[in-house]
Amino acid sequence: MGKKGLEGDGDRREDRPARKSSGGVPAGVLAGLIIATLALAGIAARYRLYADFSVVHCALSLFFSTNLLICYWEMCLFFRRDHVETRAEYWRGWQRDTGRSSAIGFLSGRVPLRRALSPAVWADVWAAYSTIDRSYSDRTTFGFNADVGNGFMTPLPTLFLFAAYTFDGVPAVVAGIVGVCLFWQWAYVSSLYWVSFFMAGRQTRIGRGELYICVWGLNAIWVLFGVFGLYISTRLILDGHYGVLG
Repeated sequence: MGKKGLEGDGDRREDRPARKSSGGVPAGVLAGLIIATLALAGIAARYRLYADFSVVHCALSLFFSTNLLICYWEMCLFFRRDHVETRAEYWRGWQRDTGRSSAIGFLSGRVPLRRALSPAVWADVWAAYSTIDRSYSDRTTFGFNADVGNGFMTPLPTLFLFAAYTFDGVPAVVAGIVGVCLFWQWAYVSSLYWVSFFMAGRQTRIGRGELYICVWGLNAIWVLFGVFGLYISTRLILDGHYGVLG
């Protein structure tokens, strides 16, 4: 499969996914730059206001920034769901032909900067991931709908907490209550995703590397930060101030 396959047969120019070429930035690097830019903006703002550098605030800023990018990807999954179902077949063929993980194939594909926010580019991440979990090319499954729900329901509360933790702009009790609701949802739904994945027996169709990194590792971020965020939120409610952030 050559460049035509990577671009997607018959796609409109703006709907083409990441391609292998000499120009642009690898999709994985581009995602990292977007997350780092968002996180550093929050960290720098808090330091400028309060001359405060807190490991807790930095970690939560990084997590919030990651979730905001993932939310955009999840919106792309919804709006480009037909595209994802079509591209999933390409990535399955690519993985069979190359013997490499489709996740690596997607993350190493170069994206021109003018297409850094292209919905088709970021919808393609789900097509690539569908070689690990076919839920993301089947809109009737728990995984598909849980992630679409996260994409539309959590950006505003995520931004609210990001701003509250950075600027102390609302009473700590209010931020704590919102945090309890949001962090519990992340921990609970991510845990249910593991249950649905293993109950369906999908772990028998993938290698150990993909299982440990893509299924256990990536979802563990939302479970662990969910539990950690519940602790932070509870402290905000009980203490009545933002001292737990540093």
